[in-house]
Amino acid sequence: MTTINIEHASRWFGNVVAVNDVTMTVGPGVTGLLGPNGAGKSTLINMMGGFLAPSNGSVTLDGDAIWRNESVYRKIGIVPEREGMYDFLTGLEFVVANAELHGLGKEAAHKALATVEMEYAQDRKIATYSKGMRQRVKMASALVHEPSVLLLDEPFNGMDPRQRMQLMDLLRKMGDSGRTVLFSSHILEEVEQLAAHIEVIVAGRHAASGDFRKIRRLMTDRPHRYLVRSSDDRVLAAALIADPSTAGIEVDVTEGALRIQAVDFGRFTELLPRVAREHSIRLLSVSPSDESLESVFSYLVTA
Repeated sequence: MTTINIEHASRWFGNVVAVNDVTMTVGPGVTGLLGPNGAGKSTLINMMGGFLAPSNGSVTLDGDAIWRNESVYRKIGIVPEREGMYDFLTGLEFVVANAELHGLGKEAAHKALATVEMEYAQDRKIATYSKGMRQRVKMASALVHEPSVLLLDEPFNGMDPRQRMQLMDLLRKMGDSGRTVLFSSHILEEVEQLAAHIEVIVAGRHAASGDFRKIRRLMTDRPHRYLVRSSDDRVLAAALIADPSTAGIEVDVTEGALRIQAVDFGRFTELLPRVAREHSIRLLSVSPSDESLESVFSYLVTA
């Protein structure tokens, strides 16, 4: 089990603080790294990958410092957001070059290209590739030595829906096999589908960590919103609004449901079924309307 530990890490460029006193642990499984543009995500990934030294604090891989430690690259594969590719090479030549840096040969390169489904274009010049094809060849070069840690900065950029689904499936399998996978993405739906764990960076600081649903429930300063359908919405609304756990109820005629704001998550989840039972009301559906990753991310960014 390979783990990256970041302890009170900061990185500044002149007077600009890109990452400010961040502490987090990235372990086996798939972790999504979220944050607004300019939040410090790429800087953090570059420190994890050994491209940047922390100005303060430490970034380690299984206890060993990553900066200026070439041995860590036996375990780490990196897919940076920037292109940094050699357009005059074919896809195969590019991946073979990376394989040779690890003391491997063409067989490893062919296997990596097959993993990302790029065999059909491996003999074409990279200059002729689309953005999505370039992303997949970068992925192949990162996988060529079968690393236990994979760091990906916006890996889905430029991919069509089929390519995106294929990569998501690949990353999911890698996480399930015990590898440590961290990726950043500005497409929240991708993170919600793929990552069991999220890390959120806002203005260079670590804002939240964990399962986004659990993070949402810890936000006690934000009312929880529910869409509830029942056999008697009016009686249910009257009974719920009398309790201090309920801050407001709106009848949504279009949805044929109640939109409820609960200020006490624990009390409300006990109250709702009890009130329904006492008044012989059937609860047809109860669904949180602001427990998506998009809602959680919005709350964190605007906090």
